[in-house]
Amino acid sequence: MTEVEAKKPQESLQDRLAQVVELLHKQKLVEDLAHRQEGHHRDLVENLVHRQNLAELQRKLDELHSADVAHILEALPLEDRLTIWQLVKAERDGDILLEVSDAVRETLLADMEDHEILAAAMEMDADELADLASELPRDIVHELMETLDAQQRERVRSALSYEEEQVGALMDFEMVTIREDVSLEVVLRYLRRLKELPGHTDKLFVVDHEGVLKGVLPVKRLLVNDPEKIVREVMATDPVSFHPDEDAYDAAQAFERYDLISSPVVDKNGKLIGRLTIDEMVDLIREESESEVLNMAGLREEEDIFASVWKSLRNRWAWLAINLITAFMASRVIGLFEGSIEKLVALAALMPIVAGIGGNSGNQTITMIVRAMALDQVSTGNTSRLLRKELAVSLINGLVWGGVIGLVAWVLYDSYSLGIVMTAAMTLNLLLAALMGVLIPMTLARMGRDPALGASVMITAVTDSGGFFIFLGLASIFLI
Repeated sequence: MTEVEAKKPQESLQDRLAQVVELLHKQKLVEDLAHRQEGHHRDLVENLVHRQNLAELQRKLDELHSADVAHILEALPLEDRLTIWQLVKAERDGDILLEVSDAVRETLLADMEDHEILAAAMEMDADELADLASELPRDIVHELMETLDAQQRERVRSALSYEEEQVGALMDFEMVTIREDVSLEVVLRYLRRLKELPGHTDKLFVVDHEGVLKGVLPVKRLLVNDPEKIVREVMATDPVSFHPDEDAYDAAQAFERYDLISSPVVDKNGKLIGRLTIDEMVDLIREESESEVLNMAGLREEEDIFASVWKSLRNRWAWLAINLITAFMASRVIGLFEGSIEKLVALAALMPIVAGIGGNSGNQTITMIVRAMALDQVSTGNTSRLLRKELAVSLINGLVWGGVIGLVAWVLYDSYSLGIVMTAAMTLNLLLAALMGVLIPMTLARMGRDPALGASVMITAVTDSGGFFIFLGLASIFLI
């Protein structure tokens, strides 16, 4: 699919968003003034002003790349979003639907008629259709499949047969294949006959008569070598390739590791069935990163920031309920030491420091562990060493910063014993935070769950309750 070229590259994305928002505001303001006009020409004036402002908005949208329009749609409240969406030219609907987030795409599709959805989908390639098919009405998908030729239909079905996190679900079917026994001059003549090359074509795929991958011919080798040379002499015979049932995130890491732009996908017999491209891998890495951030905060799914109150509530309530329970448990821990707090009021002022520092340290540990697990840097062979390292870091931090806050407590409350208890409690809570920061994500992973799922909520619960218990318990033993 062709993209509208981005214009005015010197403008930042925020500048473009601000311009669209300003035009929307101007439209509402002028229309409101026109609506207040008296006289029989009011409707005519209002209609003229309305069309002028919409025309100005449409001109601005036509200048923007589809990805920029998608960003603007995501950053607007629902009413303004739908106003902008109605102004987008129909031939760009498909491009923009593929660029927006899942949550925003849902609102856009809900505003479209069936024939509009069908028209947008018919402009998409097989791999793009597979990405969107799960969100389209079944009758639309069925009608769309009927309009495809046999090859396209088979490609869509092939892509849909794989799980979302597998390579097969992300592979592209648009690629250039050549034979190994032809000259580079023949290849160049063949390329010149094509209307255009598929996006991200940095290499051509060399196959035999049965479609089995023999190697790849990088475009840079094609351009700089003698045209009389045979493809077999120039091609690379050991390309990085993937199988359709491999984990897509592992493939994304390989793209980053080997600086790939495209790579072949082959079946178990070595037959070329598709390719992966860098744009899909970048999108996957971004989505995985966003998912980890959401999971650590206890959010189940991506949320449209302008979603209805009910949808946002439904997405957030579960872990808030868990957090409420853990907060109640922490309050019960404090309740166990009410007598101690009554006798030494300074404890009430100091105990949030112990819990807060512990929570922060635990979140740092969890973030490092989850990242290492995502990069496959954690294995059974190095887990104990990793745990010892994190405990050592926490011990040193606890002694240093616990000593600092202990000295402050001594000066403020004229009690060296309170300072020692503060130092000890800080150190022990940081050690607890390090231990749980390693164990929580690893335990979740062994249970087959996302290691980031609710990790931030859980570590905060542990360090709050643990910190209060350690600090108040030590104070009850040595100070009261």
